[in-house]
Amino acid sequence: MSDLAPGILRIPTRGDGDNCFVVTDEDGLTLVDAGWKSAPTVIRHAVETAGGRLADVRRIVITHAHPDHVRGLAELASRTGADVLVHEQDAPWLAAGRVPRHGRSGRLGRTIDRLPLLHWQPVTATGTLTDGERVGSLRVIHTPGHSPGHIALLHEPSGALLVGDAVFHRGALATGPDALAADPATRDASYARLPRDVTAVGFSHGTPLLGDEVGHFTTWLAATTDRAG
Repeated sequence: MSDLAPGILRIPTRGDGDNCFVVTDEDGLTLVDAGWKSAPTVIRHAVETAGGRLADVRRIVITHAHPDHVRGLAELASRTGADVLVHEQDAPWLAAGRVPRHGRSGRLGRTIDRLPLLHWQPVTATGTLTDGERVGSLRVIHTPGHSPGHIALLHEPSGALLVGDAVFHRGALATGPDALAADPATRDASYARLPRDVTAVGFSHGTPLLGDEVGHFTTWLAATTDRAG
């Protein structure tokens, strides 16, 4: 685990490639995403190592309802009693316990979603999110495409950006596979909504960009939005 920015802890939950984030707010902790089914143990250990308790988590914000972000959610929600918040368009997926048949644009995505391993214990959100809403110190940015209700989150005190699966950083900046996205064309258009004047970038998949490295994200984002436009 490591600090993404003041007040944001990055927690790799499986190797160094899958990340959740814990944000310190005035009333407790905000957890961003819940990872695979094994993630709750890793998250608990990280929070305790940082001097907190799992019971300090007041809310769990889900960037989107895909299995690698929500399979650990039911356990974490039960153990913390935290509010569960997701964009209104992904709330039905979360409650259904799986990505629906229409939820991927490609045959490969629709095929793998049939696997029980990629289903999860259904969770009914205690609240839904909309674009521009503030949750603790985080500002919601609706970035549909990977899923209809995909969101990024801007940490307003530090200027750090959590992009969820809007962008991957596994050696290089990239979009996710089209086959695993609900609507790749909408995803491309969403990049124009992401802020560029940020201090750090945290990815659900891949290593963060800090300091001068943030310029790589700004350059990539400009090139991508130019192509989409």
